[in-house]
Amino acid sequence: LGPAVEAAEALVKAAEAEAKAAAGELDATETAALRQALRESAKGRMPRGTAGALKELEDRQKSRTTRMKRDAIDRALLDLASYYRDLLAVQLGADVDLVNADRARELRAYRGTPEATLQRLEAIMTCRERLEANVNPQLAVEAMTMALRTG
Repeated sequence: LGPAVEAAEALVKAAEAEAKAAAGELDATETAALRQALRESAKGRMPRGTAGALKELEDRQKSRTTRMKRDAIDRALLDLASYYRDLLAVQLGADVDLVNADRARELRAYRGTPEATLQRLEAIMTCRERLEANVNPQLAVEAMTMALRTG
């Protein structure tokens, strides 16, 4: 179970870092523009009645960062699903182009059942659904990695 939990943690932390990096510059630019529009003084003081506007902006920025984090996780899950899709295609002998053609040798060497592969794909899709329903990303990804482990 340890490696499954560690993999989940690594995925969530990578998504958080990606979201913070992407949102950081945008947040700073938006905040500076709003402060200028609200006529911040040279000493950094804001006129009365403007605190609400700044708070509203911060709330929107926080929400956007959360969405960016969930989107980053979702992209990783789709990449993982494409791997299992290719594995299933190889297992069933389907004549289709592989998304992960660079892993064709690895996919052909895999010794598992199509049923187990389908269970893993279902675990990935369930994780995506949970994230969309605002389940804690760490918990959703941990549940998925444990399901992938057991197949």
